[in-house]
Amino acid sequence: MLRRSFFKRASLFVLSLTAAKVLASCASNPTNSNQTTAANSPTSDPQELTFGIISTESQANQKPKWEPFVAAMSKEIGIPVKAFYVTQYSGVIEGMRFKKVDVAWLGGKSYIEAAKTADAEAFAYMLTDKGEEGYYSHLITNKDNSIATEAKAMGGDKYVVQNAKNLTFAFNDPESTSGFLVPSYYVFASNNVNPKEAFKKLFFAGSHEATGMAVASNKVDVATNSSEALINLEESNPEARKKIEVIWTSPLIPSDPIAYRKDLPDGLKEKIRNFFYNYKEKSVLEPLQSSGFKATDDKRWNTIRELEYAKDLLELEANKEIKPAEKEQKMAELKKELEALKAAK
Repeated sequence: MLRRSFFKRASLFVLSLTAAKVLASCASNPTNSNQTTAANSPTSDPQELTFGIISTESQANQKPKWEPFVAAMSKEIGIPVKAFYVTQYSGVIEGMRFKKVDVAWLGGKSYIEAAKTADAEAFAYMLTDKGEEGYYSHLITNKDNSIATEAKAMGGDKYVVQNAKNLTFAFNDPESTSGFLVPSYYVFASNNVNPKEAFKKLFFAGSHEATGMAVASNKVDVATNSSEALINLEESNPEARKKIEVIWTSPLIPSDPIAYRKDLPDGLKEKIRNFFYNYKEKSVLEPLQSSGFKATDDKRWNTIRELEYAKDLLELEANKEIKPAEKEQKMAELKKELEALKAAK
């Protein structure tokens, strides 16, 4: 029910808010910084694969969770696979674009950007450890913050909108689905609020772990987070998690996609798909909060694309520097593309 609600409601409207994209440097790891991916051809497999991992947490926390999975992938497909950890989501996208990343775990928003600019193609999505096909976005605050009780009683989304001018607020990353796009729609766009102008202070912390720690240490009043990330924080820093109060929860968000570059050899892509579709090792998947992967295709994330189109339309409509005739033409083009996307479902 919640998942259907997300698909239905999210396609209607989204916040007019942008953030400049920055090229991300990979986390300090000599094996990553010196790593190159062999040139691919339609008939020969590369000598090595690189698996990109978005920065929902620090590399120190992510590496022990992901390395056993990466090792299993390498063994199954018969080619060395190296993990690629970055400090920002855009690092994985740019890595795919410049053919330094071959396969990646992405969020919905970062995937559609990778599909558009880096020739990425989703072929699977991750199931939760309970077999669910999605997760949730949250607004969080510190339990000891004076706003906590009232915000929870009123509803965190309503409280934040009504009291924004007195609050500091942190998003995760501009390419994050649960840490940016979804709360932007449900909390702000639905109430015709521009967070760039509404808050006493607004910033991007860079990851779910960073927003969680900022709230736990009272460095920000309210921040975005996700259900998965809070479980991770409970494992990596239980004392910090105890200080966090969830004051708003979104409808269910479609699970994270797994994507590879389209230009990989077909035979290799088949090996990669077979690995993900059949891998069930609980001891390796449990630290990733997963029970396995399910086959899918690119269309699963069209709802996220609709949100992006709606965002572009709102930005264009609010732009006072474009001449009316030019604005009308560009808006007509965007609306035509949006309708074509909806018709393709």
